[in-house]
Amino acid sequence: MNAARQNRLNTFAAHGVLLLYTAIALFPVFVIIINSFKTRKAIFREPLALPDADTFSLIGYQTVLKQGDFPLYFQNSMIVTVASLFFILLFGAMAAFALAEYRFRGNAFMGLYLALGIMIPIRIGTVAILELMVQTGLVNTLWALILVYTAQGLPLAIFILSEFMQQVSDDLKDAGRIDGLSEYRIFFRLVLPLVRPAMATVAVFNMIPIWNDLWFPLILAPAEEVKTLTLGSQVFIGQFVTDWNAVLSALSLAILPVMGLYVIFSRQLVRGITHGAVK
Repeated sequence: MNAARQNRLNTFAAHGVLLLYTAIALFPVFVIIINSFKTRKAIFREPLALPDADTFSLIGYQTVLKQGDFPLYFQNSMIVTVASLFFILLFGAMAAFALAEYRFRGNAFMGLYLALGIMIPIRIGTVAILELMVQTGLVNTLWALILVYTAQGLPLAIFILSEFMQQVSDDLKDAGRIDGLSEYRIFFRLVLPLVRPAMATVAVFNMIPIWNDLWFPLILAPAEEVKTLTLGSQVFIGQFVTDWNAVLSALSLAILPVMGLYVIFSRQLVRGITHGAVK
């Protein structure tokens, strides 16, 4: 009984720490959203105050909807993010399953090689990536961003998922083989459902950097028809004058999809982070 009680207390403490970190992380988001509904003077005079009858204004959202094609930017960001996450989770899970399930000469070296991307920032190869995209004719296409973000997210996905794949019961997989299931069916029907919390964790960790990235959209896809939401928001930031109402409104609109996806994956995310932390 004491062990079970201690386990519940440890789990409660872990959830409490995660909630505290979440509140701290969401505070800047809260400040951005409340200031997007205020006049320019109120933003600088009382940035932490809630908008009232005197300071409330929708001028930022009106500017965002009038200047630029933000529905298109939003669509481009959504396509790039969802497609990149799909390929990261699919290829990352397949590679992690192969490394965890099959023992062969060079297994450890292959795992180390696939994880090197965690230590080497992909932005170091920006010039080479741009040259490759020019040669393949993928500049100013969404595929250029999808391929880069997939390559960027795979090392972390393989590193995390391989650890979870090793914890899947061998008896379960052997029972599937005895029943005549192919390796593909074992992977998709038996293994993937058991590592769903880990996949949600990988999705959240990759989703936010992809959605908020400015570097690669600016380098690889600056054309108007393929602009992402983050890049499209830069139109309101000038060298001498910045329309802060429009900037904060655009950022607020950009935050909403990420917040929605975070809420969807939050339960699985907590399970994935705390898995194995308490016994």
